[in-house]
Amino acid sequence: MTQISTAPPQAPPAPVLSGAGLFAVLLATTLSTMDAFIVNVALPSIGAELGADPAALELVVAGYATSYAALMVLGGRLGDAHGRRRMMVLGLIGFGAASLLCGLAVSPAMLVAARVAQGAAAALLLPQGMATIQATTSGPQRARAMGLFGATVGLALAFGQILGGLLVAADVAGTGWRAAFLINVPVVAVAAVLLVRSVPDTRSERPAPPDPLGALLLGAAMVLLLAPLTEGRAAGWPAWSWICLAAFPVAAGAFLATQRRAERSGRVPLLPPSLLALPGMRRGVPVMMLSMAGFSGFLFTAAVSLQNGLGLGPVAAGCALVPYALAFFASSTLGPRLAPRLGGRAVTIGIGVQVAGLVSLVWTVASSWSTAAPATTVLWLAPSLAVVGFGQGMHLPVLFRVVLADVPPERAGVGSGAMGTSQQIAMASGLALLGALFLHLEPGLGIGEAFAWTIAAQTLSAAVNLGLSLRLRD
Repeated sequence: MTQISTAPPQAPPAPVLSGAGLFAVLLATTLSTMDAFIVNVALPSIGAELGADPAALELVVAGYATSYAALMVLGGRLGDAHGRRRMMVLGLIGFGAASLLCGLAVSPAMLVAARVAQGAAAALLLPQGMATIQATTSGPQRARAMGLFGATVGLALAFGQILGGLLVAADVAGTGWRAAFLINVPVVAVAAVLLVRSVPDTRSERPAPPDPLGALLLGAAMVLLLAPLTEGRAAGWPAWSWICLAAFPVAAGAFLATQRRAERSGRVPLLPPSLLALPGMRRGVPVMMLSMAGFSGFLFTAAVSLQNGLGLGPVAAGCALVPYALAFFASSTLGPRLAPRLGGRAVTIGIGVQVAGLVSLVWTVASSWSTAAPATTVLWLAPSLAVVGFGQGMHLPVLFRVVLADVPPERAGVGSGAMGTSQQIAMASGLALLGALFLHLEPGLGIGEAFAWTIAAQTLSAAVNLGLSLRLRD
């Protein structure tokens, strides 16, 4: 007599991210993150060849940042619903196509349009990496993977300007600044093959229906905030920039109201307020935003100061930041190792080291900027830059883990998108505010003293962040 088993069918094993899969995810992440800064040192060459005025050059940067931030949460939501690997591959293909158009641009308008498309593709790509790690790892493996992810993001930002300077100076096959975009195409092809072959495709078990009104309001709010912050200074702060800034709270308030109303009625909004109320999000996002704002503002003012103040070329100015980048790399593996024992205190320690480095850097710039040859000044800056980089590399990877620690796997995409959107807002705001301070002080004080005061402002911000970090738990 045949016996019929009444045991419930076993659930399929949870997907696990292999080492090769993690490498593919990090490679794709590097592309989308690095392109936020790789173009900075190429802007003078772009302006000369395409006849772009300063406002158009600002749009080359702003177009990418704005579309990136405005669509990040939607990109995460699409991954939750339709498969994260699938959306990552589609984002990579779009990113490669847009990069090719950037490299072939024959006018400022064409380049700006291609950069907007590139940012939109990056918004589809980046949230899937964080969400895939959340959904396919656990315990020590997740801690290690998130640490590597955070380190990759920071290193891509730190090395972006260095690589951009090298590519422009190398003038590969006569391509000049175009190489900064064309290099993405073969890397995209390699990354896409690796993703398909080594990364499991995950998605939410209960995907939520689309929220078109939420997506529209969030996109409008991001444009109203980021467009004037990134373009207003170059355009001389015209009336439209102030109108946009005044309209931003209205659009942001309308977005939050629709999200609360949708969640109360049992629907799943684009960005659930309950997600932002999770302890990691509530305590970690403000710390992360202050860190990223200082990060982007520092890189911008350092690049301008080294080139215009010390007369360094793009390559030399980029290489002056090598101590900063190498120290970041060295410490980016230390923070995640300390996190299991120290928890959120690892972030506090890292920020404390960063504050010490910034104080030292203010003193070094104020005392030596105009009293020595450029090469000597660069050498004097190196120790302080290394301490700053070490502190940032120590706390940023842990901070990413803390922010996403309480996000359930089925919401990994939208959680990653929310974190990415916060990063982009912070980076654009830091660039605008610290850049505006620097450019306001420079005519009257000179580049060296203006740089010192700008770093002092960042030091004050980092000190506030040090206090906020005391509330973190891991």
